[in-house]
Amino acid sequence: MSIKINDLTVTFKNGVTAIKHANLEIPQGIFGLLGENGAGKTTLMRVLTTLLPPTEGTVDLDGIMYYEGNYEKIQKKIGYLPQEIELYPGLTIEECLEYMGALAGVPKDLCKKRIAEYLEMTSLSEHRKKKMRQLSGGMKRRVGLVQALLNEPEFLIVDEPTTGLDPEERIRIRNLLADFSEKRTVLFSTHVVEDLTATCNRLAVMKKGEFLYAGGMRELLDEARGHVWVCEAGDDEQARELERKYHVSSKQYTKDGIRLRIICENKPDIPCASCEVSLEDAYIYLMNRKNYSKRIK
Repeated sequence: MSIKINDLTVTFKNGVTAIKHANLEIPQGIFGLLGENGAGKTTLMRVLTTLLPPTEGTVDLDGIMYYEGNYEKIQKKIGYLPQEIELYPGLTIEECLEYMGALAGVPKDLCKKRIAEYLEMTSLSEHRKKKMRQLSGGMKRRVGLVQALLNEPEFLIVDEPTTGLDPEERIRIRNLLADFSEKRTVLFSTHVVEDLTATCNRLAVMKKGEFLYAGGMRELLDEARGHVWVCEAGDDEQARELERKYHVSSKQYTKDGIRLRIICENKPDIPCASCEVSLEDAYIYLMNRKNYSKRIK
């Protein structure tokens, strides 16, 4: 299963263009989608889930073209966890999922079996009789993910699936998505860089409706290599001066002073050492690359 996006443009009635002539191929496995708020990630997912028609361009889901006549066929192949989800507050978790499974056309006995399996995987079994309105935000996210998996979709789209989850829950959900993606395609949209580091080796980065990068994790890290430095500032005043001059991604107080992690095009003008690049470093470098030369003037 692969998804091919060709010259995709989405312009709203108010004249705002959310996606601009985008091209992307999403292969089997987990594919990450990174970008700041307003980058166009949610608009892209609304197109991929048939909720929003494209203004221009084409989308191909394993040979099935996106147009209204094919939407019903496409919807049977996809599962979707939106960023904001409200699922029938008066129903219990179990009742809600049985109803959602019925809407998705999953046979009753099979639906019950899958619900039991996924509730166990997401640590919700003991809460299955709780009303949806009693759940925390994190628990609602887990129920939302289960409903997206009930029809065993070939293409699963998840928007910020770990929002509101504690560290153990986040790891559990990431592992579940990784297992689910072995023979399927999962589009994992997030602003939590750590989630993608732990789950995928291919990703795309969006900014203002365009893809700044699409490809392998290693290649993205290579782009930032040689542009990440660790420096020591003697006091707060020197640290603030460096923050004004450079992009400081982290600051740590030590017994010898203040350790700064700096991302910039050229080596800073104080003693420092090049260091290993993280995905977060590479993302920050990519998003701000055009601004670095301006910052140091």
